[in-house]
Amino acid sequence: SEAYNDGADWVGILFGAFNGVAAIYAFAIPAIAARIGAAKLHFLNLAAGALGLASFVLIRDPELLLVSMVGVGMAWASILTIPYSILCGALPQEKLGVYMGLFNIFIVLPQLVVWTVMGSFGRTFYPDDQVLSFLVAGAFMLAAGFATLRLDERR
Repeated sequence: SEAYNDGADWVGILFGAFNGVAAIYAFAIPAIAARIGAAKLHFLNLAAGALGLASFVLIRDPELLLVSMVGVGMAWASILTIPYSILCGALPQEKLGVYMGLFNIFIVLPQLVVWTVMGSFGRTFYPDDQVLSFLVAGAFMLAAGFATLRLDERR
């Protein structure tokens, strides 16, 4: 239908916005991390992403979702940079490649699991309001942020 196509077009714009924010914000991450620490910055970025995802449940004006995507873009830039930065400083340099590869597996496997089961999960537990998946994703992202605060960057 025309409404479906319009919605799909708007999703493309939202994804463009979140990727644009991530690309630009990634350049600011090193300077901010140097001031407050990588783990704290990662927590703040994941919290911004969690709020951005959770806000999809509340926001009814599609144009306001652009604000949500700012938080999601910040989180995405952080996810693609800060964990690797923290890990590089904590690993023996002679085995860095092996450990980075293993670390990457532990990032990709959960993504594949979510991609595989989240649709069925949503249809089963909240069939009339699938947007609640964003709330679930935001909760897990916030939990990951709190876990990051437990890291000891001094070692």
